[in-house]
Amino acid sequence: MPPVTQALIIVNVAVYLLQMMGGMPLFAWFALWPPTSGPSAGADFQLWQLVTYSFLHSPNNIAHIFFNMFALYMFGSDIERLFGPRFYLAYYFVSVVSAAICHLVVTAFMGADPAPMVGASGGVYGLLLAYGIYFPNRQLMLLIPPIPMRARTFVIVFAVLELVLGVTGTAAGVAHFAHLGGMLGGYLMIRYRRGFRR
Repeated sequence: MPPVTQALIIVNVAVYLLQMMGGMPLFAWFALWPPTSGPSAGADFQLWQLVTYSFLHSPNNIAHIFFNMFALYMFGSDIERLFGPRFYLAYYFVSVVSAAICHLVVTAFMGADPAPMVGASGGVYGLLLAYGIYFPNRQLMLLIPPIPMRARTFVIVFAVLELVLGVTGTAAGVAHFAHLGGMLGGYLMIRYRRGFRR
């Protein structure tokens, strides 16, 4: 496993174990709190939360971190080898930050309940987009249902699904627009990379 992908997985798992121990109020300090949440909610928005939320996961839902880390390993390894560690790290965190900003803007516009966001999904969706662009014909298998499809088709299906679920408000508790925001940040970084190489 490439070093940056490995380090990201190790840090995420270590933070999750700290959350499970419950010795530190990590959720209150480092989850992404909307600016409208206010101190009455026990925490408030801070600038660092645009990054730190991505290292936290739902403590009572092990599937949350498992699938995020599995996807980080599956897509991140090849993308890191392609981009190199420095650009890969920048790409990942731009996706994380753009996911956070998109989530805050859209939820404020839609008047959604002010709730904190956690999870590495924004960065993972950015990696998913890069995988679909650079390895479009690789075969991937959905877990449920087990349907094989090309990586490009896989990315399009997930993007459309996230948009539909986000607009309709289906699957409450999932930050669908953060996933799309991660893809947007990844797309902008890919455009930057291609322009820089030219």
